[in-house]
Amino acid sequence: MSLPLIPLTVIGSWPRRKVLLRAQKAKRRGQFSHEEFQRVADEEVLRVLALQNEAGVDMVTDGEQRRDSFFSFVAEKLAGVQMMTLAEMLDVIEDKAGFEMILQTLDVPAFSISNATCVGPVSRREPLAVDELRFLKQHTDKPVKVPLPGPYLLTRGMFVRGVSQPHYETKEALGDAVVALLREEIVELLEAGADFIQLDEPVLTEVVFTQGQARTFMCSHLAATNDPTEELEFAVSLMNRVLDGINFDAFGARVGLHICRGNWS
Repeated sequence: MSLPLIPLTVIGSWPRRKVLLRAQKAKRRGQFSHEEFQRVADEEVLRVLALQNEAGVDMVTDGEQRRDSFFSFVAEKLAGVQMMTLAEMLDVIEDKAGFEMILQTLDVPAFSISNATCVGPVSRREPLAVDELRFLKQHTDKPVKVPLPGPYLLTRGMFVRGVSQPHYETKEALGDAVVALLREEIVELLEAGADFIQLDEPVLTEVVFTQGQARTFMCSHLAATNDPTEELEFAVSLMNRVLDGINFDAFGARVGLHICRGNWS
């Protein structure tokens, strides 16, 4: 991979136009076939690629145009995962009062936002991003970055006690399955020619900066503690286990971590 010392790239995602949002909604309702949606998404990926080329971006992405979000798209790809609305989650979580405060802060109906939730043994039903990579590489000679939800985000986001515990007693047990599936995915991505793989871990900022009140709709049971050390150590251990022994240099590729600061809740 040949890149400048300070390469220009995008975080990963790119705003989706109404034509794509309508196609995603039609697919969810069964009004669009998989093939019909992919045709719309192909056109939007090429549009996003052209915009990156026009801006002089050194390392491109597909703009995550095929994903409904950076995290919840995994529900379509993984066995044992399905979407649950926040209203459904409220029925099963322990701290209902705390979760209701989150919903009030979001200021949207609880039935209008969904979360990818572990409801059974988790494994890859199909690759998360390999098809995205292969399509993009057919249309560019530039280095390609593939963003993936990180292992901590996947583990904490999918683990809802009342639903997940019949299959994984603890978040650590679910983390073992997440590590295994991400290792499979990364190896396939490298073999398919990925130049840079980015692990997204946005929740880590809430662990550190919310003074013991780190609770988000994506992590309904995130432990509220003034000392983030335990959670950070868990996150680091998951990431290290995902990457352990994978020889990125052999593929001429690199790996990175993306942590952002948002105002979800």
